[in-house]
Amino acid sequence: MVEIKTPEQIAKMREAGLVVAAIHAATREAAVPGSTTKDLDEVARKVIAEHGAKSNFLGYGGFPATICTSVNEVVVHGIPDDKTVLKDGDIISIDAGAIIDGWHGDAAYTAFVGTGHAPELVELSRVTEESMWAGLAAVKKGNKLIDVSRAIESYIRRQPRPSTGKYGIVEDYGGHGIGSEMHMDPHLLNYVDKRRMLGRHNPKLVPGFCLAIEPMVSLGTPRTEVLEDDWTVVTTDGSWSSHWEHSIALTENGPLVLTMPDGGKAKLAEYGVTTAPDPLA
Repeated sequence: MVEIKTPEQIAKMREAGLVVAAIHAATREAAVPGSTTKDLDEVARKVIAEHGAKSNFLGYGGFPATICTSVNEVVVHGIPDDKTVLKDGDIISIDAGAIIDGWHGDAAYTAFVGTGHAPELVELSRVTEESMWAGLAAVKKGNKLIDVSRAIESYIRRQPRPSTGKYGIVEDYGGHGIGSEMHMDPHLLNYVDKRRMLGRHNPKLVPGFCLAIEPMVSLGTPRTEVLEDDWTVVTTDGSWSSHWEHSIALTENGPLVLTMPDGGKAKLAEYGVTTAPDPLA
């Protein structure tokens, strides 16, 4: 069952979302050659503490860290440690979350470590990020969940193919509802599969509906496997991947990207979408 939020609850989620935005800003500065993924986790931990928030990743299902740090062929759920040292040319997905008064925020971005990245990696991240924004722009009254999936997939499929052949839209992981828990119904596919999106799996988007939209795209296969730590997800062919995510609320006055400092106003305007007023402004 989808949890529908009140305006007051969405305001709390906005508070949590701004903590996540602060984590992103701090870790982006810290993701430099020579730093470890554990260093980034410590940065995130300090930001959460400074804002009086709680981590929704630490301890989740036994997860041992504050953020997920997924480098190169790692798609999601990479565990920070002091052995993974970032190198010039790496790419890393940093997935972060926070809780304020029981309400959750969740977002991820792909960062480029150092310089000299291959153009196809830059394009991979751009395509993944823009597909996320296409999905965010589809969060509107009257649409259904499948319309968000279609917007994400359609954007990716319209792009010129990379030298590896085509983009792999990861099949086993996707977006999700968010609110009083980090992961809630409904599950959001990043592609259209009508067999898996019938009835209650394809709800109508109404005010109070909140989603975390997070495409994951590789330069090769859409298939993944989990390593022996039971968390780290990698592509089965070793191809590098990109991961972007933002949490969004649909209100009576339109959408609000909860984990963007400006609420998504500038970017969604490119899609002709006017965002809702910020409840914290």
